[in-house]
Amino acid sequence: MIHNKIVYIMALFFVILSCSNCSEDDSNGNDPDPDDDNPVTGDYSGTASVTQGLASTTVDNLFSDGQRVAGVGTVTADDNSVWTVPAEVNYDNSSFPFAPDLHNTYGTQYATAAEALASFDDNNIVEVDADGEVITGYIFADNYFELYVNGLPVGKDAVPFTEFNSHIVKFRVSLPFTIAMKLVDWEENLGLGTETNQGSDYYPGDGGMVAVFKDASQNTIATTGSEWKAQTFYTAPIKDLGCPSESGTTRSSANCDTDSENDGSSFYALHWEIPETWMNEDFDDADWPNATTYTNETIVVNNKPSYMSFTDVFDDTEDDAEFIWSTNVILDNEVIVRYTVE
Repeated sequence: MIHNKIVYIMALFFVILSCSNCSEDDSNGNDPDPDDDNPVTGDYSGTASVTQGLASTTVDNLFSDGQRVAGVGTVTADDNSVWTVPAEVNYDNSSFPFAPDLHNTYGTQYATAAEALASFDDNNIVEVDADGEVITGYIFADNYFELYVNGLPVGKDAVPFTEFNSHIVKFRVSLPFTIAMKLVDWEENLGLGTETNQGSDYYPGDGGMVAVFKDASQNTIATTGSEWKAQTFYTAPIKDLGCPSESGTTRSSANCDTDSENDGSSFYALHWEIPETWMNEDFDDADWPNATTYTNETIVVNNKPSYMSFTDVFDDTEDDAEFIWSTNVILDNEVIVRYTVE
């Protein structure tokens, strides 16, 4: 009996000793590693929700005539939030007007900006202020835009992906007024910001938008440039979650790899929630980063008639408009830009 008690006491002592470093959160006796709680995002320290892999397709193709498939999908992040990719858009919303064509392979193709202006149907003028002045805007976007003025929808892109197109819009407004645009670089691999291109299945295409706004006398009153505000809300593909960084409201992926791949199905994406009132005149964008500008050569527009036919407007020697985007024209796929015309 005494022998059995001694054996029991020694066994109990061994169990207590072996568990002396245990905790409620770690039954293996190791210090808890916060990365173990979420191995997907363990290397990421930013404010975005993180997804990995392809999204589930919810819309097969917004524009069946297009050269590329403009699908829409949803993907669930590590924090269980659900994101629409490449963006939530108003393409099928009949109350949001399509912008009239400047050059559209599937619609009207004007030879010059002057011809498009002369042919403009005044029934397409959007009234923001009844006693305002009529402003004309010329827009080329890679790939898609939705334009608001003082929070009112003025025009959306007719072609969500390709072929590349351009638009002319008119709206009646009083000075000052605020331009706000949602810009989308579309994707074929939904949720991964990539497409099939240049021999690669996962090619991270680039974005870019340029615009010129003129008054009723056709004097230029605004062009896109670094004085605009630009914020990114969807970045992909991200191969290494340690590469993105944030400083204030600047979301940078400058240190991230942009090379094409033949298998990017396991890459990551970063998503940030867009403020509901981003398009409104009184939205405070003071803390947003300024837009980054890009050359025509970087955006590669010299082979696109929807741009090159109108260089007298976009590349006016006295009022040259610059292509703008967020800090990364390749990896950032959904961007909001804003500017107030005084």
